[in-house]
Amino acid sequence: MAGILFFGKKRKTYSHLRHTISELGESGSPYEKPVSFGLFFIVGAILILVSLLNDTNETLHGLSLCVGAGYLVAAIFPCDKGSPLEGSWKQHIHNLGGFVEYAGSAYFLAQSAEVFSFVSTKLIAGIIVLCTLFISIPSFSFRGLVQRVA
Repeated sequence: MAGILFFGKKRKTYSHLRHTISELGESGSPYEKPVSFGLFFIVGAILILVSLLNDTNETLHGLSLCVGAGYLVAAIFPCDKGSPLEGSWKQHIHNLGGFVEYAGSAYFLAQSAEVFSFVSTKLIAGIIVLCTLFISIPSFSFRGLVQRVA
């Protein structure tokens, strides 16, 4: 979270409400490498490690694996400018990583009702799916906010 706020502050035209997290390190940005390898890669690697160390808790294992994979893909395949739904081959791989992250998170949360008995995990999974649909619309004004909710 601190890294996202830090790099968001450094980019003068960046808006946490309007822009996706991926756009902090978009191709051609002066912060592409620092965001990709100083933030996304490190977060992804830590989450993959958490996943590998927690094979007894299926929810934690699955969530950290999917989110970690999404961050690693974002590090290796930065999005195109504006993170469009269509774009270069790198953008398509980037989007696939995002799909794994969000669809996997929704799946593992939906399967974990006994772990989070105080909240409806199916409702949260549904919210993630709905947010993912809104994130995929590049012209949506609150794309960044919706991504952060997801």
